[in-house]
Amino acid sequence: MIYQAGRIKRRGRIKRRRTREQIEQLNRQIIDILRDDHPQSVRHIFYRLTDPRLPEAVEKTEAGYEQVQARLVKLRRDGVIPYGWISDMSRRGYFVDTFDGGGDFVRRMSSLYRSDLWAHADEYCEVWCESRSIAGVIQDDCRDLAVSLYPCGGFASISFVHEAAEEINNRDDERPVTVFYIGDYDPAGVLIDVALERELREHLDPDIELNFVRLGITPEQIEAYDLPTKARKKTEKRAPEIERTVEAEAMPANMMRRILRDAVEALLPADALRVAKVAEQSEKAFLGSIADILDKRTIRR
Repeated sequence: MIYQAGRIKRRGRIKRRRTREQIEQLNRQIIDILRDDHPQSVRHIFYRLTDPRLPEAVEKTEAGYEQVQARLVKLRRDGVIPYGWISDMSRRGYFVDTFDGGGDFVRRMSSLYRSDLWAHADEYCEVWCESRSIAGVIQDDCRDLAVSLYPCGGFASISFVHEAAEEINNRDDERPVTVFYIGDYDPAGVLIDVALERELREHLDPDIELNFVRLGITPEQIEAYDLPTKARKKTEKRAPEIERTVEAEAMPANMMRRILRDAVEALLPADALRVAKVAEQSEKAFLGSIADILDKRTIRR
C-alpha cells in the first residue's frame, strides 16, 4: 500500500481518500436517496450517486461501487438507516414454522390470504428479471399485484424455465400469458430474454398464447431518462450492435417500480385492486373469528 497526497494506491490503482466533510456529505446524499425511495439495491444507490451534479459524486468504477457499499454498511451498523431499506435477495434462510395451537395457526396463516386479483382478467401475468438485485426492488410490487416473480440469475437453466412453464400448463387456464421482463441492456443482457422466451415457448402447451415483453432496459428508455452508460468490453464478441451498455439498476428504483406497476395494472380489470383488498379484509376478519374460537378450545383443554 502506497500513500500519496490525499490518495491511497492499492493493487495498482489510485483510490481518492475523502475528507470528513466529504464523507458526511456522501452520507447525507445516501440517506436522502433512501428516505425518498426504499427498498433499493446497493447498485441502484451507486448509480444515483454517480450523478456529476451532486456535491459529492462517486466515480462510475468498481472502486466507486466499493465506496458506496462501505458507506451503506457503516450507516446500517450505526443505526442511521434501517437494514430493510437495502434489498438483498442473494441470500435466504430456510425456516420451520411451528404454532401454539390451532388458533395461532389460523391467525398467522390468515395474513397470507389473498383475493384472486386475476380471476376476471383477460390474461395471466408473470414477471421475470435478470438478477436477484432487481427482484429485491420489485418484489413488494409483484406481491401487491399478485404476480409471480422469477429472477433468472443470468441465462436461466432449462430446468428452471421448464418448471415455470409447467406451472402455467397446470393452471388449466386457456387465457393468453403475458411475461414482463427486466434486465440489463448489454451484449449478454439482450440475449438473455431472447433465450428465455424461446425456452418458455418450447415448454408451454401449444394452445397457450405467449406475449413476451421486454419492459426494461430498452434503447428508448436510455434516451428518454438519460440513463448512465458504459462502453462495452473490448473482449466481448456477442451482440456487436450494442456500443454502450446500461445495467438495469441504472434506472432509479421508483421509476422501475412505476413502469412495472403501470404495465401490470393495465392488464387488470378496472378497480380490481381496491375490490380485492375490501374482500380480503372481510375474509381475514372471518378467519380471525375462527382463530378466537380455536383459542377458547385450547384454553378449555
